[in-house]
Amino acid sequence: MKNISLDITKASCFLKQDAVAAFEPRVKAAQQALEAGTCPGNDFLGWLHLPSEITPAFIDEIQQTANVLRENCEAIVVAGIGGSYLGARAVIEALSNSFGWLKNTKPVILFAGNNIGEDYLSELTEYLKDKKFGVINISKSGTTTETALTFRLLKKQCEAQRGKDEAKKVIVAVTDAKRGAARTCADKEGYKSFIIPDNVGGRFSVLTPVGLLPIACAGFDIKALVEGAQDMEKLCGKDVPFQENPAAQYAAVRNALYENGKKIEIMVNYQPKLHFMSEWWKQLYGESEGKDKKGIFPASVDFTTDLHSMGQWIQDGERSIFETVISIEEPERKLLFPEDEENLDGLNFLAGKRVDEVNKMAELGTRLAHVDGGVPNIRLSVPRLNEYYLGQIIYFFEIGCGISGNVLGVNPFNQPGVEAYKKNMFALLDKPGYEAESKAIKERLERE
Repeated sequence: MKNISLDITKASCFLKQDAVAAFEPRVKAAQQALEAGTCPGNDFLGWLHLPSEITPAFIDEIQQTANVLRENCEAIVVAGIGGSYLGARAVIEALSNSFGWLKNTKPVILFAGNNIGEDYLSELTEYLKDKKFGVINISKSGTTTETALTFRLLKKQCEAQRGKDEAKKVIVAVTDAKRGAARTCADKEGYKSFIIPDNVGGRFSVLTPVGLLPIACAGFDIKALVEGAQDMEKLCGKDVPFQENPAAQYAAVRNALYENGKKIEIMVNYQPKLHFMSEWWKQLYGESEGKDKKGIFPASVDFTTDLHSMGQWIQDGERSIFETVISIEEPERKLLFPEDEENLDGLNFLAGKRVDEVNKMAELGTRLAHVDGGVPNIRLSVPRLNEYYLGQIIYFFEIGCGISGNVLGVNPFNQPGVEAYKKNMFALLDKPGYEAESKAIKERLERE
């Protein structure tokens, strides 16, 4: 079976000869530090060999719970934020029919707890009023504001509509093993629960129940997803030669470009179903590398759509960017372009061609134009868009991130910067324990 493959030739050509190869010692040292657990953030390395540690019995347990939810729910709400939902949503959106909601598919998978939008939550609760719905509450602490607020609303509504005993069967907690409000609630109410390992951070948690349970609830093959990740784990191992290791090559070339003044990496896809894979990738790399006043800024575009909005800037704007293109070799469906007798649009030259051929030529033409315009291009080629290859993509980017962050010289596994806004928000809301901060902020606002 083919694997995903990386082509860095259209990126390395923007660097001095052997610039990527020169990173081999630093990349190897980063890999060794990950394996030995001597790198910063070494208490969050549980993801490193997670794929190979997943057992068939574990997959079966998740699948059995998913089956219960699927059999008893018209809709399942996944309550989580950041890494607690982006990975699952990325996989589900990538594999789902783009217009599946028109077919009344059962169950509908919904995502909430990722914002504090009153309209959004009001519309969600209104939609669920006549639905038999369940909830997957994903939170290690149970006190993350967005998710906790949403879960409180959904728990009350589910119990009101289905009764407390029936609600117990369709509310599942994915949380800490022993601590936190979500664990206390799950134990008190008798919910089925799964554990988020202490040594796996949220953005690296797709292959834990955080991601696997919602994906299974959507009806997709989590065994194949895990198998893809397991195979990529082997392909990116520390003993794989540098030139043959796709994650090592990716980490090396992006750091070489960064040191050469390329401060922004744009994730590009030509498959609309990959939009949320880009969103997951942005969190993974942004939260892992953006610290100590360092880090490549991760952005994303959906082509060809965004060629009509962002294309001009990418082609002719400041040359501080490089692109990583995810290219799907073979789509799951086949559609031929029709002939038209009048040919008013002048497109009969495309008659009989697959729509994907047109898309592929748009991709190739754009890559050539962007390279000519001074934009280095990395290309990740994916044979098909299915569970197996999505598993490969997930692990490839995770291990690439771990290596790259260590090469950059930061702790890729913490996120101290995200606590600043929370402190201010809690103080402004007069949360108990934040009295001093509240006073200081209010005095500051009066001065300003």
